Amino acid sequence: MRSPTKDTAGAEVGDCTLVIMAKAAKPGAVKTRLATCLASDAITGLYRCLLEDTIALARSLDGVATAIMSPAADIDELRRMGDGGLEVVAQRGAGLAAGLESVFEYFSAEGRRRIVAFNSDSPHLPLWALRQAFDVLGSCDLVVGPTNDGGYYLVGANGPHPGLFAPNGMGTATALEMLLARAQKLQLSVRSIDEFYDIDVPADLSRLAEDLRLAPQRAPRTAAWLAEWMRTTARPIPGGPNP
Repeated sequence: MRSPTKDTAGAEVGDCTLVIMAKAAKPGAVKTRLATCLASDAITGLYRCLLEDTIALARSLDGVATAIMSPAADIDELRRMGDGGLEVVAQRGAGLAAGLESVFEYFSAEGRRRIVAFNSDSPHLPLWALRQAFDVLGSCDLVVGPTNDGGYYLVGANGPHPGLFAPNGMGTATALEMLLARAQKLQLSVRSIDEFYDIDVPADLSRLAEDLRLAPQRAPRTAAWLAEWMRTTARPIPGGPNP
């Protein structure tokens, strides 16, 4: 049996790794579909809070190493966000599909056998959903966490599967459908965990604001940012109910 390794904070972990797919918070580079309700500087401020809360959520998982995969140009900024306590890896190639391919190629080569790639804007996800994803990987090749808009908030695998991710399918309403079709072509066994939502459009943000109004501890930085934004702007987020 392979001995446990240690994460960058020195804690022993098994063969489970949670990899956050992240970018630096730069104007025009993150959460662009929120531009109809937020100014550019507000979008980057919100994204930074989402990412910080996502990192905190990931670090709360016992026995799981946490890392970030990002474009090479963003490495230095993301390392500063992680305070030196997170491994930050530059992806090979451009785009999300290349990033996901890089996750499973890189961490499989490091000896990890249960690898989950997680988006950077779902810090409100229940912790049990992440634990479930790793548990499920013990009995299948691929696990997916679907979103209600046709995409997925996480994907996990027990090794690299070249050709699994379609470059032209990311961020579309058919992203999950295309992933499952490719998994079938590669003869991979797939299991899904519960559907959830991520933050792409104003209606998602409105839903998040209401959820965090009721339970701010789920993503405290984001909850505080949203409360302050609505207080100072004195207007609701369009797209749904607001406090």
